[in-house]
Amino acid sequence: MTLTELKYIVALAQECHFGKAAERCFVSQPTLSVGVKKLEDELGVAIFERSKSAVRVTPLGHKVIEQAQKVLEEASGIKAIASEGKDQLSTPLRIGTIYTIGPYLLPHMIPQLRNIAPEMPLYVEENFTHVLRQRLRIGELDAIIIALPFTEADVVTKPLYDEDFRVLMPGNHPWTKREQIPVNDLASTDLLLLGEGHCFRDQVLEACPALSKKESNKEQIHQTTIEATSLETMRHMVASGMGVTVLPQSAIGSDNHYSKDLLATRPFEQPAPGRTVALAWRASFPRLKAIDALEKAIRQCPLTPFK
Repeated sequence: MTLTELKYIVALAQECHFGKAAERCFVSQPTLSVGVKKLEDELGVAIFERSKSAVRVTPLGHKVIEQAQKVLEEASGIKAIASEGKDQLSTPLRIGTIYTIGPYLLPHMIPQLRNIAPEMPLYVEENFTHVLRQRLRIGELDAIIIALPFTEADVVTKPLYDEDFRVLMPGNHPWTKREQIPVNDLASTDLLLLGEGHCFRDQVLEACPALSKKESNKEQIHQTTIEATSLETMRHMVASGMGVTVLPQSAIGSDNHYSKDLLATRPFEQPAPGRTVALAWRASFPRLKAIDALEKAIRQCPLTPFK
């Protein structure tokens, strides 16, 4: 049994596809298949069920995969411990952010981090919260920037800053005559939301109970709600007159490519919905100076009030 074989079965369990798992492990599909089969033969159990159309983890296989993830994380910890005596700010730091934070935080954060730790390269990945959680847990990422609530065993979570949500609308929308927007009025207009899987979508729905009721009425929600893949896609559709949307405060100032009369923003009535952005890392991660540098860089960004 090797760490490489454990990486193969973890990747296959997550991708449920031999080709995609092989790409993720940077090997050929036959190489990955042979490695998985070799491990199954050594253990004397079937970790996966294979068919022409799908790959599924067996009930016993789930237990094997869970233990394999722990072993891989411990192995990663050994490498980190070995480098403790080296400069913690000279090796790459691997961070992840959710899609609704990265595009607006990173352009401010990276220059600050370069000033604080000029010798520390930064690997950045944008993804969904549940994917970042998994990659942090198995040691493929060192730290992640997410929105609360976020809980995970043996992971330290530190709130960074709060930001309110705001309404983005076409410049000629009737709501531009208002100073503030009641949150439940979102249910009475053509609304653009992110697709399922985005935690920001869930936070908007949670803030507006009337929208949650529409969610349970699929016929009604399809008539009045449009789903998009990113905040920027929603911004473009609002500019074209498709409807209104909700953006976090940090995303409001990035619409300079549109004329001032094409888009308008308004705050919500108090108490306004919002979110808390936080930094999370494994409690066992030994490069605390790198985490401190990352946090310091974020706190130097011109965003919203910090914790």
